[in-house]
Amino acid sequence: QVQLVESGGGLVQAGGSLRLSCAASGDTFSKYGMGWFRQAPGREREFVLTINWSGRRTDYADFVKGRFTASRDNMKKEVYLEMSNLKPEDTAVYYCAASLLGMTMRSQEYDYWGQGTQVTVSS
Repeated sequence: QVQLVESGGGLVQAGGSLRLSCAASGDTFSKYGMGWFRQAPGREREFVLTINWSGRRTDYADFVKGRFTASRDNMKKEVYLEMSNLKPEDTAVYYCAASLLGMTMRSQEYDYWGQGTQVTVSS
């Protein structure tokens, strides 16, 4: 069992930056691949990025490449999403998730989810 809690969301101006954190507790953190997803009002939840157990491999959705970066600290049991050059279309609730299958883009393959943190980007 893993519990995940996101933090760091807020309101930012277009072009600004935010750093989201996801704190984990429970089972051994380092054995999970981690992912970030987001869901905007009226839209389906979509994949943002995923990071493997060590943090040395990442996959990114095309719309965030060059702007978002994932990292993790297994000693602190935390995973991070650093966002820069934010756009109004990035406005969404951002969720972190943990998968025993390792890094994956498929939301169905994640075992545990946080409750999300709101990111709002103003124009």
